[in-house]
Amino acid sequence: MPVIPEPINRLAEELRRLPGVGPKTAQRLAFHLVVSGKESMDKLIHALEEARDKVGYCSVCGNLTDIDPCGVCGDQKRDESLLCVVAYPKDVIAIERAGGYRGFYHVLHGYIEPLKGIGPEEIRVRELVSRVEAPGSKIREVILATNPDIDGETTALYLAKALKPSGVKVTRLARGLPFGADLDYADEVTLAKSMETRREIT
Repeated sequence: MPVIPEPINRLAEELRRLPGVGPKTAQRLAFHLVVSGKESMDKLIHALEEARDKVGYCSVCGNLTDIDPCGVCGDQKRDESLLCVVAYPKDVIAIERAGGYRGFYHVLHGYIEPLKGIGPEEIRVRELVSRVEAPGSKIREVILATNPDIDGETTALYLAKALKPSGVKVTRLARGLPFGADLDYADEVTLAKSMETRREIT
């Protein structure tokens, strides 16, 4: 006869799918949720359902949002001449948290990773180029804020080449970020300074 009830095992298995959650942590979380009581679990279930049903992607930048366009794209006080390109929605949060940047964003939803069979067609490169080249576009500078690692550099170089015919200035975050770093884990001061001292890609 199993020591752990099967519903708790199934809950732990689902929790293990979350990034950074191992078997023991998943089991502890499952027990905590069950022991916390029905009211607490109902609140979690409601929050999950709300996130599932109400959160989608902004039709302009591709960021996660519960309104379309998102709050950033709908902000008329932001600088229309600047467009910051990031890989994931969490990177937008990191840059906003650092402060100082008042332009708009474009979320790629991934990196170009040839070894994994991920090419430019699998991420939002076409949408980026179309956005920059659209009639009436006021974009004058595209800031490539991809991670300073192999995939980030590969993607940045490809994007710089793809954007060259448009004539916009293409810049890259400065080397305040160590190679192999993740934007999401960079401290606010380092990230803000990297944005301030960005360099042009020629």
